[in-house]
Amino acid sequence: MLRTVLIALLLLATPAWAQPVALQTFDAAPLTVDTANGPQQFTVELALTPAQQRQGLMFRRHLAADAGMLFVMAEPKVQTFWMHNTYIPLDMIFIAPGGRIVGYHERAVPMSDAIIMSRAPAVAVLEVNGGTVDRLGIKIGDIVHAAALGDGTE
Repeated sequence: MLRTVLIALLLLATPAWAQPVALQTFDAAPLTVDTANGPQQFTVELALTPAQQRQGLMFRRHLAADAGMLFVMAEPKVQTFWMHNTYIPLDMIFIAPGGRIVGYHERAVPMSDAIIMSRAPAVAVLEVNGGTVDRLGIKIGDIVHAAALGDGTE
């Protein structure tokens, strides 16, 4: 009995930052980027809630070549991200209302706490494997289509 009480007290005394975090789950949906090289298809997880957006792709060890995560924000603004607890290099693609790409950051460094900012207001951010922007020829001005962006074509 005393041992059980001591264990319970120890658990209660453990700081919140040291306790396990419940990982978020994400719905998946199709997404297309219209590029000069033709449409590029992805299946993305949707980060729609504040908790999902805080977690993002943290703790992942792998991301398929045609996968990613789409962060959809409440309103367009300059977006800031970091790579804290993110193990894989990522390209971050900043998307304005209407789906137009207004910027990107290539090959973000895993585990870095450096702030990555969009240069223009964005309503969404698409994270894909590092090197994808270059490999697929994604450019500023390309258009992203996804139902989560209010685009009825997907």
